[in-house]
Amino acid sequence: MHRCFWVDLKDEEYIRYHDTEWGIPVHDDRTLFEMLVLESFQAGLSWQCVLHKRNAFRQAFDNFDVGKVAAYSPKKIGELVQNSALIRHRKKMESSVQNARVFIKIQQGFGSFNHYLWHWTNGKVLKMDGTKTQSPLAEQISKDLKKRGMTFVGATTIHAYLCAIGVFNAHTPDCAFAH
Repeated sequence: MHRCFWVDLKDEEYIRYHDTEWGIPVHDDRTLFEMLVLESFQAGLSWQCVLHKRNAFRQAFDNFDVGKVAAYSPKKIGELVQNSALIRHRKKMESSVQNARVFIKIQQGFGSFNHYLWHWTNGKVLKMDGTKTQSPLAEQISKDLKKRGMTFVGATTIHAYLCAIGVFNAHTPDCAFAH
């Protein structure tokens, strides 16, 4: 079976992620928050690195319960930074808490983060060249999220996020999952 060129065919977890999650439209706010946090932690690292720490992140971040993360204290952030199972980047930890607070405000304003995110495409999945790392839509959303107070949500991070959560179908043309 042909897969996107970036899939490490020696890594079963990565293959499973590509085949069963990546690029499949997500509408659940908890999952949208989880992926936003994880994509922000990817900045400067490989997705494979983040993926292998995802279960530790789920445990440490209260299964990405946005309300709980938004309430994290500086003491809790300090504990997270000391957790060797995670990517121990204090600014990204602090950003996750700040972004959770903004996420909640967006939920309140739009009814859900799902409504906010998918309103950009009128609920449609957009075809995207799987070799690109940025897009005009990602730039627009990135600017809007930053204006609302989020951090670590640059255009490249948001582009990867939109691909991961299925707003973009970015499977390469030779991939069995390109549809």
